[in-house]
Amino acid sequence: MTGIGILAGGGRLPLVIAESVTARGESVHIVGIEGAADPAIARFPHTWVTLGKVGHIVETLRGEGRTELVIAGAVTRPDLWKIRPDAGFFTSLPQVLRLLAGGDDSVLKVVVRFFEGKGLRVRGAHEVAPDLLAPGGRIGTVALSPRDQADAALGFAVRHALAAVDAGQAVVVAGGRVLAIEGAEGTDAMLQRVAGLAGRGAAGARSGVLAKGPKPGQELRVDMPAIGPRTIEHAVAAYLSAVVVEAGAVLILDKAEALLRADAEGCAVHGLTADVRPAGAVGRGGSGARAGRLIGRRRPSPRDARDIERGLTTVAGLAPFVTGAGAVVVRAHVLAIAAGEGLAALLDRVQALRQWGLRGKRRGVLVVRADAGPDAGGVEALLRRAAAEQLAGVAATGQAGALAAYEGAARLADGLGIFLVVCEERA
Repeated sequence: MTGIGILAGGGRLPLVIAESVTARGESVHIVGIEGAADPAIARFPHTWVTLGKVGHIVETLRGEGRTELVIAGAVTRPDLWKIRPDAGFFTSLPQVLRLLAGGDDSVLKVVVRFFEGKGLRVRGAHEVAPDLLAPGGRIGTVALSPRDQADAALGFAVRHALAAVDAGQAVVVAGGRVLAIEGAEGTDAMLQRVAGLAGRGAAGARSGVLAKGPKPGQELRVDMPAIGPRTIEHAVAAYLSAVVVEAGAVLILDKAEALLRADAEGCAVHGLTADVRPAGAVGRGGSGARAGRLIGRRRPSPRDARDIERGLTTVAGLAPFVTGAGAVVVRAHVLAIAAGEGLAALLDRVQALRQWGLRGKRRGVLVVRADAGPDAGGVEALLRRAAAEQLAGVAATGQAGALAAYEGAARLADGLGIFLVVCEERA
């Protein structure tokens, strides 16, 4: 390598990669995304761009003689009405349109193919900065307790169960109970949600584990999971006793500072292999075959039907772990999954998680497990909340008895302008 191009989103990762590469005597040129990348990239040779300047991004990298590219840092899917596209954007429109649907990994694979089609070799952060990878075993000075080990194994199992829907990069488990599952909000926001759960930190006691690692099949060249000092700070604020990551598959940013904070707070930091599993069976079995039935006059579109199927797969996969009472799916992207909080709290955060700035129509579906029961206010309140969040409809799944509360809600769903589908599970 004679030099690396870095396409920088938000957070510390692009900077840490640049520091690691230049420490070896190699050069970098950072292309920073306006509104996302840290202004501190100015310490290195850099160019600022907007996401709409696709042509300028490629021209800059070529002009700087960069044939190898690292894509790093968080980028929220933009409002398509505000990205100020250049000619390169329009000539790449077919690829851009393919970004509109699917989970994170399907989007990232399109991004990789796009840049490789422009003659750039996309490399992972772990390839150009291997010193950032988490090792196996104890990483800090605090040992992982047997209770934390069991919670971590459960968290890893939940992550594995969500592989089919491209969700759940991080999970919080305490005392064998799943408290939170990461959706589109990211790990830090998920941890802040855990900190606000009733009973956390009672009498100052710490319990529970953040379990984090890549989703099976994840495009690691673009989306290698990472932790750092801020992760430790949020884990401590949520009264967790450990942060457990998949060894060799998660980056540790600002490692010395992160471990100093963890050690000072008595928080274990540990690396486990991907195949760790709980010692015994957990919870109830998953669902059997499902037969969907429309309640009311409004019908799901083909796109809605795909979102329903992904939501059903999500909640069915989580049923053995006694979690996942509901999930919100928009354009095949799992935005949010209910765990320790109720369905109302799930819907509270949906609007902020919507991406791409899509307007003018209801989009997405709330899929709920009827046997988990709706929150206070019952089915009527749940449908009204779903409509208020501009979702296209609700799908309830469960056995016949549990679905009875939804059977009489056709008139309300019609009046709200949303569809209602019940999906009966067969034992």
